[in-house]
Amino acid sequence: MGINVDISQLTANTARQGKAVVIIDDSAIVRKTIGHAFLDDGFRFYGEAENGAEGIEVVKKLRPDLAIVDLSMPVMNGLQASTELRKLFPDMPIILFSLYGYGSVRTEAIRAGVSAVISKEEDLPVLLNKAHELLDT
Repeated sequence: MGINVDISQLTANTARQGKAVVIIDDSAIVRKTIGHAFLDDGFRFYGEAENGAEGIEVVKKLRPDLAIVDLSMPVMNGLQASTELRKLFPDMPIILFSLYGYGSVRTEAIRAGVSAVISKEEDLPVLLNKAHELLDT
């Protein structure tokens, strides 16, 4: 397991006072798409992980300002990871970004310490706006 950070953007963005985000999703395409959207929106850097267990380790090492977590992943799902992240980082906002963010999942997410639930069916600006709202940026 390694920590994946978009180093090409890290140097260019270090002068910015932007925030950092970790994206935990089993789809590499989703991680890259979301990560680059956050960079384009003024975030300093992003780290990524492909499952909840790896995501917890990446968050411990990078100490981001925000975590974006998918629900359905191998090894450890997003609700389990969010519960652990909330224990370790009680003030860090966590957004559950999933196709399955409705009904009982939303209730379980709140119980797990998730700050907000955004459907992957929403446009990326909805996710970015919620991130800014949670971070007061």
